[in-house]
Amino acid sequence: MRWSGAGLLLLGAMAAAGEARADGPVDSVHMGVLAHNIRVLDDKNADKEDGPAVELQINFDSPGFLRWAGAPTPYIVGSLNVAGDTSFGGVGLEWRLDLGEDWSLEPGLGYVIHDGALEVPFPWGSQEAVDFTAENVLLGSRDLFRTSIGLSRNFGGGWSGQVFFSHLSHGQILGDGRNQGMDQLGLRIGRRFGR
Repeated sequence: MRWSGAGLLLLGAMAAAGEARADGPVDSVHMGVLAHNIRVLDDKNADKEDGPAVELQINFDSPGFLRWAGAPTPYIVGSLNVAGDTSFGGVGLEWRLDLGEDWSLEPGLGYVIHDGALEVPFPWGSQEAVDFTAENVLLGSRDLFRTSIGLSRNFGGGWSGQVFFSHLSHGQILGDGRNQGMDQLGLRIGRRFGR
């Protein structure tokens, strides 16, 4: 399995989560397992990579200067693919939209760095190139945007369960050329502090 900056970020985030206190800057922590590179809209690139991803996200209290934007919570995230395929780590903003007493919708926008494939490292037309493209998503840029949305159910005591979806892509903004993108879907457990 590849060990990368994303893995180190995930370990750092776990350590920080262990230090979270009700009076500290941590708003919430989410951890879960997501199906990696699933089929959503584009079947030709889905299922090229294996294994689930273990993801940890720590959200911090919204700073006052972000009130104009709906008071999103800044986050740090690490996603480790247990099969050794693409892992990533990054930062972003997430909004919490209450849908009633026990439900919320949590859209987010972030920026991540990954350790996956960018381009084919073999001459086009060679068997090595064919094999490589059959097994790897070609993301085209080392840094990517991360859009996400979660539907959370509050269970009381600060605990919640969440169905979570994220999409990684450079959107022809952070890079050009290859942009196969990657989607993940799964379940996360959340804990809010001091609420």
